[in-house]
Amino acid sequence: MNEPTAHPLVRAHLDAVARYTAPLPEERRRELLADLREHVEISLASCDPADEATVRQVLEQLGSPRRIADAALDEEGVRARPEPESGGRTTLTLVFAVLAMPLLLIPAVGPALALAAAVIAATRVARSAQWTRREKKRATLLLLSPVLVTPLACLVLAMSPTGLTPLAILVACAVGFCPTLLAAFLLSRSAARLRSAALAA
Repeated sequence: MNEPTAHPLVRAHLDAVARYTAPLPEERRRELLADLREHVEISLASCDPADEATVRQVLEQLGSPRRIADAALDEEGVRARPEPESGGRTTLTLVFAVLAMPLLLIPAVGPALALAAAVIAATRVARSAQWTRREKKRATLLLLSPVLVTPLACLVLAMSPTGLTPLAILVACAVGFCPTLLAAFLLSRSAARLRSAALAA
């Protein structure tokens, strides 16, 4: 294989960049892809372009297609287009989001487990290409709001005549984790809309 950019891994990498940068102006997109091809050719000029390990190393140094595309889109002030992910990945993210509420029922460790589930859900949302930045920010705020809302609810209930009883603490936790259910609902609705649009396209 004499042409470095003809390697299947290189082609797949460049094709992914081309796909992710579809919202860019055509001239800027062509320029970006030409620069990437040139970089790969120079990097592999003194190596065996058929050596898969070397090709992988060059592509890793170049950066993932998503990262390259995001940088180019940010530079141009163009919003990246969200892409639907598999139903299984979305379901797992939403399971972690809604799992917070039932985990509260576990004695002693419930609140900590619920918060851990919310943090995992927020992390999965942040890493997904399925939701827009605005949706990610809103979901993250809702998923992590129990850190602030739960203590505030405890403070309010502590000022009641009965004080902060174990039941009151459970109620405060339930109130604090309600936003995680709202986050799950909004994320689910957005994912369903995106999948419908992708099927219709």
